[in-house]
Amino acid sequence: MERRKIIIDTDPGQDDAAAIMLAFASPAELDVLGLCAVAGNVPLSYTSRNLRIVCELCGRQDAAIYEGASKPTVRPQVTAEHVHGRTGLDGAELPEPMMPVRSTHAVDFIVETLRSEPVGTVTLCTLGPLTNVALALQKAPDIAPRVRELVMMGGGFFEGGNITPAAEFNIYVDPEAAKAVFASGIPIVMMPLDVTHKLLTTKARVGKIAALGTGPAQVLVDWLAFFERFDIEKYGSDGGPLHDPTVIAYLLKPELFSGRDCNVEIETRSELTAGMTVVDWWRVSGRKPNAKVMRDVDADGFFALLTERVGRL
Repeated sequence: MERRKIIIDTDPGQDDAAAIMLAFASPAELDVLGLCAVAGNVPLSYTSRNLRIVCELCGRQDAAIYEGASKPTVRPQVTAEHVHGRTGLDGAELPEPMMPVRSTHAVDFIVETLRSEPVGTVTLCTLGPLTNVALALQKAPDIAPRVRELVMMGGGFFEGGNITPAAEFNIYVDPEAAKAVFASGIPIVMMPLDVTHKLLTTKARVGKIAALGTGPAQVLVDWLAFFERFDIEKYGSDGGPLHDPTVIAYLLKPELFSGRDCNVEIETRSELTAGMTVVDWWRVSGRKPNAKVMRDVDADGFFALLTERVGRL
C-alpha cells in the first residue's frame, strides 16, 4: 500500500483524538504533513491545546500544528461542551502541552502545501467544521483540482441530525463553509451519522482497548468513558457512536465501508433545517453526484483496526 500524504483538520474532541491516534499509529500508510486546529467542539484556544496534547500522548512532539479559524465564516460560534466537557478532552488528566504551534496560519499552510506538493497527492481529512478548508478555497481557488480527495466526518441523511433534528454538528456549525466545499469539485468521501451511529463503543469493545495495558490506550478508554455518557443517555445504547476515526479508518481499510455516489447540497437559508445535508440517495433530483456518501460499515472490523493500531502507540 502506498504511503498517503494527509492533512488533518480538526477540533478535538475525544473522538477526534481517537482519529489522530489512529493516524499516528499508522506511519507506514499515512504521512501526516500537518495538523490544523479549527474552532468547533470547543473554542480554538482549546482545540489547539487539545491537538498538542494528543500529539504528545503519541510521542509526536515533532508534528507540525497550525491554528486556523476561531469562528465560522458567517454565523455566530456554536460549541459542544455539553458533549465533550469544558476543555473538549474531559475524562483524562494530562499535563499541559509543551510543544509549539507553528506561526503560519492553518489556511495558509493548506494553500502552500497543496501548491507545493504534486497535483493529486494530498488528501484532506476533516474531523470538524469545514471553515479552514472553505477559507483556503476562497483565498486560492486554484488548489481545488490539486486535492487528491477530501475525506470528512459530517452530515447525516436517514439518521437525521445530532445537534438539531436535521443537522449534524460539524455541518451545522458552519453550513456556508460546507456549501462552498461541496461545490468546489474536490472529490469528497462523506462519513455521515448513518455510518458512525453503527460504531458503538460497547463495553466489550472498549474492554479490548483497555486490555492493551498501555498508557495511550488507557487515556483513550478514559476519554471514551466521558464522551459516551452523553450519547448513552440520548440513545439508550450500549456505548456511544465513535464518529471521527471513520475518516482515518477509510484511508487504511476502505473495504470496511460501503456507500454510493450522490449529490449532496447544504441547507443554509432555513432556520428549521440549517446545516442539513440534503443527500440525493435515490437519485431523484437529476443533480450531478459530488460526493461518495457512506452508509454501511463493518463495525467489528473497524474496532479491530482501531484496537490493533492504538496498541502500537
